[in-house]
Amino acid sequence: MDLETVKDRAGPRAFSPKHDLPEEYRKAATRMIQFHANSEIMGAYLERPFIRQAPSLDRKLAFSAKVQDEIGHGQLLYRAAESLGIKTRDEMLDELANGEGKFLNCFHYPMESWTETPMIGFFVDGAAMRRQATLKKVSWEPYAHAMDKICFEEGFHVKHGEDILRELATGSRKEQEMLQEAFDEWWPRIIQFFGPTDDKSTHHDFSSEVGLKLMSNDELRSAFLTAYVPKAKKYGLEIPDEPRIEKRDDGTYKVVEDDLDWDEFFTIAKNNSAGSKEQIGKRHDTQEAVEWVRSVLDENERTTTGTAPQAAD
Repeated sequence: MDLETVKDRAGPRAFSPKHDLPEEYRKAATRMIQFHANSEIMGAYLERPFIRQAPSLDRKLAFSAKVQDEIGHGQLLYRAAESLGIKTRDEMLDELANGEGKFLNCFHYPMESWTETPMIGFFVDGAAMRRQATLKKVSWEPYAHAMDKICFEEGFHVKHGEDILRELATGSRKEQEMLQEAFDEWWPRIIQFFGPTDDKSTHHDFSSEVGLKLMSNDELRSAFLTAYVPKAKKYGLEIPDEPRIEKRDDGTYKVVEDDLDWDEFFTIAKNNSAGSKEQIGKRHDTQEAVEWVRSVLDENERTTTGTAPQAAD
């Protein structure tokens, strides 16, 4: 199937591993899904310490379940990417551990206080749901199929994050002040979650033409702001003066893009910031620490069946 035929036939779940697709499509889909899978894994690493730091047993159990979900999402997505025939799951995991794999900007920053957890659990996961709901209709069927399960579970994650936000917003004055401080710090990062503005996006046009992307970065950002600015205000959070958020005549919101630090964003996107290296280092150390387990399992598989399995994360 040539590229023009792919563009003509692109639609919800239009293509599967049985189709002979051009390499350009396979590479674009692999890049997109690998980025998503990496982000699920790195998001779990960012939140993992709060299993211990959570203030109650119920919160610890909920955070433990959430982290397990995110790791599982990553594995589903690596399999969906692997089915395109460009890279194996092992190769993608190695790239992530070696600093070559890209992932979402929000997961490059450290998270140190419990009051920061709803910034990921409610706002970032809420932003993710805006994007992921559209992905259930992408043209690569294994990706869309994985999104059915992922979106179902992410919906619970957002509810969990909102419950923490509500608890802090109705807590002591000190908790409310710390929550506002966390919001002030994370708000610009959350708005940049959707990636560069449409005029700076290098992959949108092609991805849109072949059915891998159904809404532009700016469209997704506006939809998120329109839904979540009122929600932030509902919980007593004050929207920072910058970046400026403007309300259109139709009631939707937009951000003044020039108020955002895009130089920092693109430095992070290339894994070149100090925070990026720290987060990637944690992933690398963990992968190295369990390498002996992989070796034992591979050797056992070779001994019993004559083949070696894919390494588990």
